[in-house]
Amino acid sequence: MQLFVNDLTVIDCSYLCPQRGIVGESWIVDIILDGALNEQSMVLDFGRVKKQIKRIIDDSVDHKLVVPAGHAYTKVTHTDDESSHWVDFMRPNGKSIHLYCPADAFAYIDAEEVTALTVTDYLRAVIKRELPGNVEGLTLSLRPEAIDGFYYHYTHGLKKHDGNCQRIAHGHRSKLQIFLDNMRQPVLEKQWSDRWADIYLGSADDLCDVTQMLRSADARQAATSATHVGYSYTADQGLFELCVPKAENYVIDTDSTVECIAQYLADTIKQQVPEQAVQVRAYEGVGKGAIAYA
Repeated sequence: MQLFVNDLTVIDCSYLCPQRGIVGESWIVDIILDGALNEQSMVLDFGRVKKQIKRIIDDSVDHKLVVPAGHAYTKVTHTDDESSHWVDFMRPNGKSIHLYCPADAFAYIDAEEVTALTVTDYLRAVIKRELPGNVEGLTLSLRPEAIDGFYYHYTHGLKKHDGNCQRIAHGHRSKLQIFLDNMRQPVLEKQWSDRWADIYLGSADDLCDVTQMLRSADARQAATSATHVGYSYTADQGLFELCVPKAENYVIDTDSTVECIAQYLADTIKQQVPEQAVQVRAYEGVGKGAIAYA
């Protein structure tokens, strides 16, 4: 007997890619369980699937930076008590990426690259350990949202958030809709989606001189003020620091909540078309977002 749950959850995370840098991603999760009926004449109670398996997925990868532990660029160092980690992703030509974060901010995938398939393999192994004995098979499917229009991948951190959004390198794959005088503007949508493709959206309030950061030995050699932008803040979960290449970074004056992103876009576009009414629908991952006007 097979039990299925479509749209079980959405994974909002970021991952390290040799070519693209830090990539924000949103994957919709579908699941199929294979097994014999239990004493309740079920493979597994739907309530347990939605709570237990969703919790495992959330704890394992959601709102984390997924690191390809098997890639030659990846170097990981722990503090003595292992509560925080340095992760150095040693891309060449001034494009290295460096983080110092609490350990829970990272998910390490035993692979050379992070893809939907390697993350699926990782999650399958974690989930299987907590399933009851009558469940013999587990099929996971991670898929991006089907978007009719333009979208961008962004990474950010929200230091004021009391949940996992405070992690400095988590992200989303998000669609974007722009209207001028209530008319959709695909040209503008493409311009901003191209500008913010695989971008780190940072807040000016969190900027930090890279030389003042708690960098690893590799970061001290590879990341300079000429090539990198530094961010540092302390949130409820601890100290978060990040060095990203300048070419893959975009600073805004406000926090990088989706509300602030939408308003930033609306205000910036309004400066170009002062005589027209601007509306921006900015999404944060799948099925949620903010609407701003200018």
